[in-house]
Amino acid sequence: MTFEVFMQHMANGITLGGMFALVALGYTMVYGIIELINFAHGDIFMVGSFLGLFALEKLFGLGIDQIYIALPLAMLFAMVGAALVGVAVERVAYRPLRDKPRITLLVSAIGASIFLMNFVMLTAGRNLARFPQLQSFSGVDSEGFEVAGIKIQYIQVLIVVASLLLMLGLDAFVNRTNLGRGMRATAQDPEAAEMMGVAINRVIVITFILGSALAAAGGVLSGLYYGGIKFNDGFIIGIKAFTAAVLGGIGNIRGAMLGGFVLGLCETVIVALLDSAGVPEAFDYKDAIAFLILVGILTLRPSGILGTHVAEKV
Repeated sequence: MTFEVFMQHMANGITLGGMFALVALGYTMVYGIIELINFAHGDIFMVGSFLGLFALEKLFGLGIDQIYIALPLAMLFAMVGAALVGVAVERVAYRPLRDKPRITLLVSAIGASIFLMNFVMLTAGRNLARFPQLQSFSGVDSEGFEVAGIKIQYIQVLIVVASLLLMLGLDAFVNRTNLGRGMRATAQDPEAAEMMGVAINRVIVITFILGSALAAAGGVLSGLYYGGIKFNDGFIIGIKAFTAAVLGGIGNIRGAMLGGFVLGLCETVIVALLDSAGVPEAFDYKDAIAFLILVGILTLRPSGILGTHVAEKV
């Protein structure tokens, strides 16, 4: 494998990692606040992707195809719609069971995931729903450019830049605002936070809103990158994003960002190395790599890269 080829795979891995990180943030935020693995989160990613596609089709039908207008509007529509879905899932599937055993919440999360998947299948169909290519937007004349022998697509630049801006915005919100302070207080000690005047239910709703909106942004970017979305695509991306959250340190926002990029790089580069080593159908191992990383991190360092071990409350 030449250096140029290796760097090409690195660029692809960073792109993939940006999408993983956006979805992983929702997992890590919800777990940090209420210690729940929201297994419906991957399906909210999928719902957001379909909402973004719907918005783009309507905008293109109205003749609005300028990339600086159509894409932000479609992404905003998807993020708002997915945020509403996330709030509905929290209100219906989680809040009534918040005081129940964790296994009850887990089963409810799986049920919410199955409901969303089948609802989209019945309304949007089983077949691949195709996104417009980036060149379909007015003002985009080519697929990308080349730097030192590495081909960079505009959609890759868009994914990385948008992911970083959204993640940095979330980090600033959590660390520099009163609402973010309330979220951190709730994550550390819900009872004490409530006694200090923090509205716990409000904090939890905001957490679901932010996590779902980021997942929807990732869904729209993923649809543009891969060219389409299916009703069951949320399952795999959900598992990989969960892996990224655990890898970085579940409950740690910056850890989720780091875990997403590390997982994306590992998946892309390892597959490339297997292919260069002559392993047949090396690309088919990409999903297995994520699960192996999950098993490895749970075995060797359950707290993740940036996570810290916290003693259980008695």
